[in-house]
Amino acid sequence: MKLETERLLITEFTLSMAESVHKNSLDEDNRRFVPDEVFETVGDAEETIEFLMSVYESGDGPLVYPILLKDGTNIGYVQLVSINDGYEVGYHIAKDYTCKGYATEALKVFLDYIMSEKDLSKVHGICVEENFASKRVMEKCAFIKESEGEGEYQGESRNIVRYVYIK
Repeated sequence: MKLETERLLITEFTLSMAESVHKNSLDEDNRRFVPDEVFETVGDAEETIEFLMSVYESGDGPLVYPILLKDGTNIGYVQLVSINDGYEVGYHIAKDYTCKGYATEALKVFLDYIMSEKDLSKVHGICVEENFASKRVMEKCAFIKESEGEGEYQGESRNIVRYVYIK
């Protein structure tokens, strides 16, 4: 897969991205909001990338794609994950690249592609209530707020917000 926007390239992972994936995962927002996506070592990132690359072939697991600037700098990822009631999108932009509209730009093009590819009419977006940046990205991408309240998130009971995007 290769998606392009004016400023970004969304493609498939390669093992050469392990160091940037490791570094991008260490910021405080990632630790706070998605601690299971923190890779403490480059080796941890390599193992995960190997798994994600195998999913491109098998289709069995989360579909996760790196977001690169046009100069090749890895700044984050977008993903589609199967959940109990359909599919959920996710995304992360490394701290040094936030507040520039990259998550919104990437998510918009990714939604169009992945929903067509998987023949989906809707996808969910779920985040913890205090993740204001993530809520704002979903709102900019035309997600509709479905509910807010206590629910399981990352294996813990937290206040979460559930959104839905309908094509």
